[in-house]
Amino acid sequence: MSNKTEFRAEFDINASKKMLYPYIFSPSGLSQWMADDVTVNEDKIFNFIWDGEDHKAKMAAHRVNNFVRFEFISEDDEEDKDPAYIEIRLEMNELTQAVFIAIIDYSDIDDDEESMDLWGSLVDSLKEIVGG
Repeated sequence: MSNKTEFRAEFDINASKKMLYPYIFSPSGLSQWMADDVTVNEDKIFNFIWDGEDHKAKMAAHRVNNFVRFEFISEDDEEDKDPAYIEIRLEMNELTQAVFIAIIDYSDIDDDEESMDLWGSLVDSLKEIVGG
């Protein structure tokens, strides 16, 4: 039985999907706003480093200039049937042409307010970098 919950949020950002994509797809882009550092090894396993701790993930899906999904790899086999993941989508409002980032965070953090604070501050960092 999983104790994970899904958190979803959307944040307006004043930048094009094409400009934003490298920041959600590449280790160097991700390490500028989302983690203390992000590396990728020859097996294409991403290592997100937060507060000195390694969190290994595989890119489970992506579409250029649209979205990326990272599934975290657990030491515990039981959890692999229901991996934690982060999906970052670059969406556009068809009416206003405004771009926004949609975050889907499936993890064992079950406090929506805490997740909103965390992602809000991460996206604010990204906005500062891209001028959005």
